[in-house]
Amino acid sequence: MKVPDVIRHAASDLMAEYGLLIDEDRLEDWVELFAEDCDYKVVTRENVEQGLPNILIWCDNKDMLRDRIASYRDVNEYNLHWDRHIIGLPRFCGEAAGVWTLEASYSLFQTDLEGASRLFSAGRYRIEFRMDGEAARIKTATVIADTGLIPTLLASPI
Repeated sequence: MKVPDVIRHAASDLMAEYGLLIDEDRLEDWVELFAEDCDYKVVTRENVEQGLPNILIWCDNKDMLRDRIASYRDVNEYNLHWDRHIIGLPRFCGEAAGVWTLEASYSLFQTDLEGASRLFSAGRYRIEFRMDGEAARIKTATVIADTGLIPTLLASPI
């Protein structure tokens, strides 16, 4: 698929920022990568492959993402940790009506306060984005985790 350089660079920047902002606990800035009418889901590969509707997390607009982050900051109790994302190169899947679709593999490691690191989640992102000036904004982010087995509370975004 022939992808214009401006789209390819914007998508690469988007995915780099996506992981970095979560890793740096700049979750309020992470939300700003999304369009107002966004959709964010965390699902399992098994459910996707079987066409099952089970969703681990679903926020169907930017305000819901903001609420999730506010809850994470002020309400939830969870294991204190640092995240580290490794995101593969994006593979473009198509474009329709100005909305581009890409997929990229990810691995998410968490390090606890004692310094122990472990693989928390692995899978792929399926991202639909559109250009907003020179920046890409996420319309739909679907995190397709290889397994639904989460070692601790799924508190922060993947």
